Amino acid sequence: MATHLANLGFVYFTLLLILFSSDAIGARLNHFDPRIRMPTEEEDIAEDDSEKVGTRWAVLVAGSFGYGNYRHQADVCHAYQILRKGGLKEENIVVFMYDDIAKHELNPRPGVIINHPEGEDVYAGVPKDYTGESVTAANLYAVILGDKSAVKGGSGKVVDSKSNDRIFLYYSDHGGPGVLGMPNLPFLYAVDFINVLKKKHASGSYKEMVLYIEACESGSVFEGMMPKDLNIYVTTASNAQESSWGTYCPGMDPPPPPEYITCLGDLYSVAWMEDSETHNLKKETVKQQYETVKERTSNLFTYNGGSHVMEYGNTSIKSEKVSLYQGFDPNSVNLPPNHLHLLKQMEVINQRDAEILFLWKMYNRAENRSKKNEILKQIKETMGHRTHLDGSMELIGTLLYGPQKGSAVLSTVRATGSPLVDDWECLKSMVRVFENHCGSLTQYGMKYMRAFANICNSGTSPESMAAASGAACSSQNAGQLHPSKQGYSA
Repeated sequence: MATHLANLGFVYFTLLLILFSSDAIGARLNHFDPRIRMPTEEEDIAEDDSEKVGTRWAVLVAGSFGYGNYRHQADVCHAYQILRKGGLKEENIVVFMYDDIAKHELNPRPGVIINHPEGEDVYAGVPKDYTGESVTAANLYAVILGDKSAVKGGSGKVVDSKSNDRIFLYYSDHGGPGVLGMPNLPFLYAVDFINVLKKKHASGSYKEMVLYIEACESGSVFEGMMPKDLNIYVTTASNAQESSWGTYCPGMDPPPPPEYITCLGDLYSVAWMEDSETHNLKKETVKQQYETVKERTSNLFTYNGGSHVMEYGNTSIKSEKVSLYQGFDPNSVNLPPNHLHLLKQMEVINQRDAEILFLWKMYNRAENRSKKNEILKQIKETMGHRTHLDGSMELIGTLLYGPQKGSAVLSTVRATGSPLVDDWECLKSMVRVFENHCGSLTQYGMKYMRAFANICNSGTSPESMAAASGAACSSQNAGQLHPSKQGYSA
């Protein structure tokens, strides 16, 4: 018995020597933390260690201007606040927005922007990196590529990322087949944007990238265009053929505060941001957020005023946690895993009709006849220009292909997986020809980009297009708007 106890004592003494050797003591002291943690918090801290490699970067883009487009800048400001709460540094977030909303004369809360009927101010603290005339496609490309020498105006801030960094890009505005709008000419064309992403990848200056794109027909920017080998994952608010939707508009449920006459947000954008705010992003994967946003943006798969959220690029990134791109808000540690109160049908409006709703609300609010007449003139001009565009495109189709084939040729949708057009320079050229004869497309006319693409795909020459456009539009000049009034052109 004594021998047995002696053996146990020897083993115990040996273990103590190992445990309290100088190396072991140093290791234990270096990792000693006097705080008592809950299990979920321990997991979050452990994950922090794995995320110390690389920097999170973000590019946020509102591609419109004007108080009627309030929602796009509201979306982007809200996204900025989420990323900042998530720990991203201001120096690593680049913001593009025209910045004409917060202090607009129609804003009932000067200096404040909200993105939800009961939301707090999301404008405070948002950096003015690229505003006004500096919000251009060229500057966006330079920022993504980290090319300070190519930036014109603005803060000069660019994504100066390294090989282990991750990049999150979020865009909100109007769009059309193959294009995204910008408040200053020209459009952001799919071919140019994809080439910038390819160039960024070739530079080896990021690990992975995630893109969230809110715009009508936004899927067409990536359909048949987005490679799978760039370590980039993309989701879009709509497929290649459908509108995206505005929400939190006057007259809807829930309505914005009664003093607001414009929509506060967009359905897809609201879906991903409100999901991020109500989840622990260290536990939610990109796939889980995609599935939630897909359900909410489809209006619970009814598509009753909803759209098909699409995905492109490297889908293996979906297995990663959202926090790798949007950061992590410590206040979300103990949030419950499900938030079913968000999953309800939303009242929405087609992105292109939100402008008309805004003008109508402004007309109803006008207190004197003179002001009402002024707004009524705006409404008539806007509707007249839409009628002008619709009629001009129909007549161009007839003149080019005959009354039996014109409409079918212009509206043809290519097979899934095919790019919108074979020759993108031809597409740009056809838009210029049309606008020279018929006036600005405006945000409404962006929907005709597919028609211009099909004119190129059919082999029609620029000369034939010019002749048809001249004939179609020569007698309709009264219905045109000057391009500078809307800021959309080729």
